[in-house]
Amino acid sequence: MFKPLPLYIGLRYTRSKRRNHFIDFISISSMLGVMLGVAALIIVLSVMNGFHKEVRERILGMASHAIIVGAEGKIDDWRAGLRIAQDHPEVIGQAPFIEMKGMLINADQVSGVEVRGILPEEEPKVSQVGEHMDQGLLSDLADRSYNIILGKELAASLGVMVGDKVTLLAPEVMMTPTGNMPRMKRFTVSGIFRVDMGKYDSGVALVHLNDAARLLRLGDGVTGIRLKLRDMYKAPEVSVELARAQEGWFRVADWTMQHRNFFSALRTEKRMMGLILFLIVGVAAFNIVSTLVMVVTDKRSDIAILRTLGMSPRQIMHIFIIQGATLGLVGTLVGTLLGVVIAFNLEGIVGGLEGLFGFKILDPTVYYISSMPSDLHWNDVGMIASSAFALTLLATIYPARRAAATRPAEALRYE
Repeated sequence: MFKPLPLYIGLRYTRSKRRNHFIDFISISSMLGVMLGVAALIIVLSVMNGFHKEVRERILGMASHAIIVGAEGKIDDWRAGLRIAQDHPEVIGQAPFIEMKGMLINADQVSGVEVRGILPEEEPKVSQVGEHMDQGLLSDLADRSYNIILGKELAASLGVMVGDKVTLLAPEVMMTPTGNMPRMKRFTVSGIFRVDMGKYDSGVALVHLNDAARLLRLGDGVTGIRLKLRDMYKAPEVSVELARAQEGWFRVADWTMQHRNFFSALRTEKRMMGLILFLIVGVAAFNIVSTLVMVVTDKRSDIAILRTLGMSPRQIMHIFIIQGATLGLVGTLVGTLLGVVIAFNLEGIVGGLEGLFGFKILDPTVYYISSMPSDLHWNDVGMIASSAFALTLLATIYPARRAAATRPAEALRYE
């Protein structure tokens, strides 16, 4: 005989046809529930990972992995700082920058702006803004040209195009016969960029580093040094190491600090969405409880006969645990396979549906991302599959204990 006996009987009960077809329906529906719940969790978390990756790349396309800023807002010997950063094994790019708040004016249009002074030849080492130019080139920012590159939304709000003039009001004041006046300078719009992030497209302007230094009277100094790292998750410790390696006092910041609230909100959103979708698996697990309770009721006489033949209550428990675990295992495995296949081919599937029904799921005129991104993490897959199976296994305990508590004499009294 097939051994162990509880495994043989449990698997046979799973395959056998029952007098009550409603039990078969509940059994299949519970297995389908586990399958759909697991697949939905994998797909949705993969899409959320894809969106988070897109957003992170867009943010880090403008913001650097880490920055070192002078304690008083100025670094004089920044070239020595670049050499120190260049020698660090984790640093793959470094560039100086000057940062200030200001106002741009065009006729009666006024907009607050964050002005960045950059070196066009060094900026591509730490950001991707040069790859997102709608008009003009980053190299158009030449020393003493007083050219300026605007974000697309900022240019639209000011009503300017390439070749137009704008006036920049800097936070520095100058002495005049009429009193203190803010420093103003006319700039020529030489380019427009678009990174599809409202914070940057509507609030950032780029000028040449030396033009910004003259405007702020920094001489040969800069605000700080921007860094791009081999592993961006090492930004906190690398930025501190580099700051300590230089002479003087410095403040350091990295991308996890600069956007802490935003990325924290994304992580919270992912956890809550995962918890909500996991309730689908929870409902399916309750269906397994219902299925096994009805099976136990349907098999009372069989249980009693097995008990009279010498099977222990523990073995009876194992029979129904195996039956419920089989339903959960099949549902989990099929759901995992289905979720992984769809997550890997989601963009093609969405494109096929859009072509079939003639509509765009993500309208490019409304959303910045026109395709459905998917980024499958195998640790998510493992966590989902193991949690789903553990929950279905937990759901078998009560019906199995109820089966083990069956008294043979009472069950066979009316047989």
